[in-house]
Amino acid sequence: MDRDAYRNCCSLVKIPRPSYEQFWSSHFVDYIDKDLSYSKFFKKYLLPNHPCMFSRRFTEDWKCRKQWVSEEGKPNFQKLLQEFDETPVPVANCNAKEYNANPKQIIPFKEFIHYWKEYIKNGHSSPKGCLYLKDWHMARDYPEHNVYSTPVFFSSDWLNEYWDTLEVDDYRFVYMGPKGSWTPFHADVFRSYSWSANICGRKKWLLYPPGQEEFLRDTHGNLPYDVTSAELRDRSLFPRSEEACQPLEIIQEAGEIIFVPSGWHHQVYNLEDTISINHNWLNGCNVDIMWQFLQSELSSVQKEIDEWRNTMDSWHQHCQVIMKACSGINYAEFASFLKILAEHRMSVLNACSSGNSSDYPRHLSETLTTLGPYHAAFDLQRVAHIIECLLCNEDFKRLDHSTLTLQPETMLQQIRDTIQSTRGQHLLYQE
Repeated sequence: MDRDAYRNCCSLVKIPRPSYEQFWSSHFVDYIDKDLSYSKFFKKYLLPNHPCMFSRRFTEDWKCRKQWVSEEGKPNFQKLLQEFDETPVPVANCNAKEYNANPKQIIPFKEFIHYWKEYIKNGHSSPKGCLYLKDWHMARDYPEHNVYSTPVFFSSDWLNEYWDTLEVDDYRFVYMGPKGSWTPFHADVFRSYSWSANICGRKKWLLYPPGQEEFLRDTHGNLPYDVTSAELRDRSLFPRSEEACQPLEIIQEAGEIIFVPSGWHHQVYNLEDTISINHNWLNGCNVDIMWQFLQSELSSVQKEIDEWRNTMDSWHQHCQVIMKACSGINYAEFASFLKILAEHRMSVLNACSSGNSSDYPRHLSETLTTLGPYHAAFDLQRVAHIIECLLCNEDFKRLDHSTLTLQPETMLQQIRDTIQSTRGQHLLYQE
């Protein structure tokens, strides 16, 4: 991030996001084929939360585009089997529906490849249904492979930074699916951003700008499983569906990378036999959207078990437990998330101040060096804002703060002190 980008956004308390009205009747997103600075991507796409597509030139050096793909541009089954053979992988059945998603099973990689080859041989059909290898943590299972690199545009990735620090999980995935496989209508985890690169094959994306999904709810308040279903035209089931705009329909070719912004609901089809790499990620530009999502999730839980509010002394704690089970995170872990992110960035600014880069968190040194001190300062501004929001939140106040890894008032003061002390070194504000 450069000085101008930092100055333009560091004073923002609430990030202004222009109306998405331009996408209501459009069928086009920006196509990026030339060099683009990180600061321009930050200002033009991250802050306003707008989608775009990067051309294949941004993936042309990836090993997987050479090793996993045949000369005909198809999946190289032989090479893939050599690499992954008996590896257990998650496989979904696109022909089955379970709670608005596709049920998954874990099978050996070679079994899925055998199925895929038979599926192609039978004219892209099988009595087993249409199976789709998805949400496979390949990079976590094979960290030494290094078959791709995260583009700098997506490198401010708080979500995976947090999980890498804990060494527990990650949100980096590989998808492999035959022609006809698809993913039902959804928005990404925690309302994160996502980027998705086609290693081979083609995808069709149907994207709805934030807010449009509200028109697509049924009479029970549920979102549709398939936005192309004829039942959406039934006003007795989906009374407001005609008010929704038409989705952005985007065809993604081999090698291209799509940026899907925060809170954009989407449905995705593989038009050919396709392999893709996808990361969910978030940062200072959309952490406020994540916080809004978490408040909404807790509110939903509270409504579900409201009848027991006056009969349970620990009702609020139970709401947090249920929220963690349903959403994957609760307020206490969100506070821990903010603490770790803040500590890393304070280390960056203090290292810049001392001139000792060995003070950086080791596993983040390259990324944080690339993004620079301006970005670290912006990130701290955003963390401080969210901590201030937590301190004003009645449900957060009800938590047992003695059990929190984050003591919010203390962390807030540390952030302010760090920004003030590094300002004195003219690291962030020198002309």
